[in-house]
Amino acid sequence: MNRRDLLGLASGLGLSTVAGRVWAAPRADARLLVVFLRGAYDAANVVIPTGSEFYYRVRPNLAVARPDALALDGDWGLHPALRDTILPLFAKGQAAFVPFAGTDDLTRSHFETQDTIELGQTLGASRDYNSGFMARLAGELTRVRPIAFTEQLPLIFRGHEAVPNIAINGVGKPGIDERQAKLIAGMYRDTPLAGAVAEGFRVRDEVYQSISSHADQADRGAASPRGFELSARRIGRLMRESFNLGFVDVGGWDTHVNQGGARGYLADRLGELGRGIAGFVEEIGPGWSDTVVVVLSEFGRTFRENGSRGTDHGHGSVYWVLGGGVRGGRIAGPQVRADEAHLFQNRDWPVLTDYRSLLAGLLGRLYGLDQNALRRIFPGNDPANLALI
Repeated sequence: MNRRDLLGLASGLGLSTVAGRVWAAPRADARLLVVFLRGAYDAANVVIPTGSEFYYRVRPNLAVARPDALALDGDWGLHPALRDTILPLFAKGQAAFVPFAGTDDLTRSHFETQDTIELGQTLGASRDYNSGFMARLAGELTRVRPIAFTEQLPLIFRGHEAVPNIAINGVGKPGIDERQAKLIAGMYRDTPLAGAVAEGFRVRDEVYQSISSHADQADRGAASPRGFELSARRIGRLMRESFNLGFVDVGGWDTHVNQGGARGYLADRLGELGRGIAGFVEEIGPGWSDTVVVVLSEFGRTFRENGSRGTDHGHGSVYWVLGGGVRGGRIAGPQVRADEAHLFQNRDWPVLTDYRSLLAGLLGRLYGLDQNALRRIFPGNDPANLALI
């Protein structure tokens, strides 16, 4: 679909009605992109508690060694797969990380908690599945031009106004296909390395199939990280020229098996995600100074690794807030030591910053929304001021 077709679709779906509001509400002059990592990414191996001996003790196979971690401060490091993409933004003060963030939803169910976050409603109250929090945000703004980069309209944008959606393509498959694998195996046939080469391809395929079977359930049709990497510049171009409120979901984060540490499956996905975000930033260009990207996930993963060299469904996570005007270069929000005494239910990161409070405080600063508007977006919630903008 080209840009002209997309704009025609947007108009036909009622985008002009949303953008044409004239009452005295805050203007959507800034751009906001929410990136939802479906499947619950392992935050503890991305923003790494390098100051914690406990982390290294309970992750003998998965921990990212201190020399490999990219120093963020005295207690935290960043996964090396993000060295050339996210670390430079952090160094320029354009990226902040909020650990111990999430929801008080304790189901540890992908679907349940994804719905909880997208709806942004009071937990325990009767749910309105036609009222997502980004739809409610759009309703508080004038000159807003929303879009979902998804195959189906997500819950987060369901509301009274129609919002266009367009899928981004790309499937995260192994970099070497079956034909190439056979050619490589043939090169080593009848050599001492033949067995090792064959076993390497067998293990690769086994890991991919095992992780993919989980991801198919947890991802809900989200683009793969590779798909996001390939499409992020197109997303940036569309948001630079035509839209200012966007949502994209990226799957592939349900790492129960053979997750890897500094290298491996998770590292590869992080590399793709980081390159996608860097491409988006480049495509936005000078508009990056007025753009905010929030990266979140439904929950974190268990602090201890499991018997399959992976991690299971957890609780607290780490949110990313990036942008040219973000007060970054820091780890933001309340924190506790990453030790056994501070685990939630003796297994997970605790949640110290509620996601609704975090987002409400951020949106209030970004758009100049007052308390009444913020409570319409996140009912029954008080914003937290983490001074991210």
